Amino acid sequence: MPRPLRVGVQLPEVERDVRWPEYVAMARAAEEVGLDSIWLGDHLLYRGDGGPERGPWEVWTMLAGLAAVTERVQLGPLVACTGFHRPAMLAKLAATVDEIAGGRLVLGLGSGWNEPDFRAFGNPFDHRVSRFEEEVPIIRDLLAGQRVTFHGRYHQIEDAVLLPPPARRPPLMAGVTGPRALAATLPFVESWNCWYDWYGNDPARFATLGTTIDEAARAVGRDPATLERSACVLVTIGPPGAGERPHSAETPGVAADPEVLARHLRALAAAGADEAILVPSPNTEAAIRTLAPALALLDS
Repeated sequence: MPRPLRVGVQLPEVERDVRWPEYVAMARAAEEVGLDSIWLGDHLLYRGDGGPERGPWEVWTMLAGLAAVTERVQLGPLVACTGFHRPAMLAKLAATVDEIAGGRLVLGLGSGWNEPDFRAFGNPFDHRVSRFEEEVPIIRDLLAGQRVTFHGRYHQIEDAVLLPPPARRPPLMAGVTGPRALAATLPFVESWNCWYDWYGNDPARFATLGTTIDEAARAVGRDPATLERSACVLVTIGPPGAGERPHSAETPGVAADPEVLARHLRALAAAGADEAILVPSPNTEAAIRTLAPALALLDS
């Protein structure tokens, strides 16, 4: 019996300081236990939220390294902030990582939200959605092997082309919810991703949110049935309070008990998800290995 949905995992972002050897061990563990994909957040700096200053490693460098030490899993940014790079450069980065990965990249795209990511690193924080509306078609067309000339309000592109030519156009995934951002991406992407607190980590609420995505797809002339749905899932491992990510009554974590987690993932598939991206808390190699029994139940 085939697995009802693909299952991936997000590796640590700023839960704690994680060094390269641990990322390698976690990525290889993900392959060994049968996960389908690994993901990394794209942020630069967290500050002013009541916690200590913290930041992850640069996502494209990390993805290139993980592409070189894995063989099977898909991998990608969850999601790439288009405001951190000029769009043609972002397309160049994605094409290069996909080449290293042998065609395993999924390019998640979003307009960003965390102001310190922008201000501290000199990126403009204004008009993010307006910029995003210009950036998405530039990125898409370059990755499709086209020459691009574009004269917009925010971006000027003169006969840009990716060379060497990409072997393929990586599949695109939208990680957005606003009406304008959805309209900018849904005509072009293969999938749409939903972070776990957008739907309360609840399959029933995911299904309800899916109707909004259906309507947004129809509004841009897209058959909703052609759009895959991806849902992040907060998974709590160990006793209460042992995790690294907060959960609440509004967004409770799903216990990593194999029966509980497999049942939750089946419910998510029934609610319209094609993919679940697990966010373990705590997020360690051992945590990833504890997911194996639930995957085995899901496959049975």
